[in-house]
Amino acid sequence: MKITELPGGCISHIISCTSPKDACRSSLVCSRFRSATDSDLVWRKFLPHDYHQILSNSALASSSMDSLSKKKLFLHLSDNPIIIDSDKNTSFKIDKESGKKCFMIGARTLSIAWGDTLAHWRWISLPAESRFSRVAELRHIWSLDIKGRIKTNLLSPKSTYGAYFVYKLKEPNWAIKDIQVEFRVYFEGEEEVNEHVSGCKVFLDPSEDEQEPCKVREDGWLEVEMGEFFNDGSEDNRVVVCSLMGTDNYISKGGLVVEGIEFRPKLGS
Repeated sequence: MKITELPGGCISHIISCTSPKDACRSSLVCSRFRSATDSDLVWRKFLPHDYHQILSNSALASSSMDSLSKKKLFLHLSDNPIIIDSDKNTSFKIDKESGKKCFMIGARTLSIAWGDTLAHWRWISLPAESRFSRVAELRHIWSLDIKGRIKTNLLSPKSTYGAYFVYKLKEPNWAIKDIQVEFRVYFEGEEEVNEHVSGCKVFLDPSEDEQEPCKVREDGWLEVEMGEFFNDGSEDNRVVVCSLMGTDNYISKGGLVVEGIEFRPKLGS
């Protein structure tokens, strides 16, 4: 028996054991595959198991989302980050290729040294540019120290995640684009165990060095990878810490606008 002769439900079940990317490729085989690929059976498997709970914490009406087919819901959540907490400082989306969960924690959720001191930082609204109600703008500071935290039980298990610092450089800026900052990513409580710490020193200006990992995102912000970690899916509810430190405390710095830190799965994880 040819696979195209199988009942549609069987074909859908087989496709649901692959990935969203492979499912989309399968839909190009023939009309029978396309029909099987579009079924809720397939895309329900690709949605996070707790997507109902995530939607219930968002500003979206769950009923309006439930009215969509599972494929349309998946595509909507992969193309449109949604705010999921009452403080409006965390966003959620789905990785389109793998179906794994992605989160961004906004600047208000980060620990920013001197962040509430107006002489050093101010909180501004960029409604046309940011998904969050407030972002942090650096006015003038000597020592740069920013940390973000996320619990691993929020993320997809058995996955390697990258942590990405999302920011802009505002003109006029000084020193920020000319100095290196140090990134570290580690599990809380393991700061001093070197083999658990991944990190790097980079320039925040993508024009400074073509080899630097800074890049322009589709939403117009800049991002740079802070490091990566493996979420083994254990029930320990471990906390991942992402740290940014200015490597030269003797230079005055300004012109940095911080949107947040994004956590998303690495390709192939």
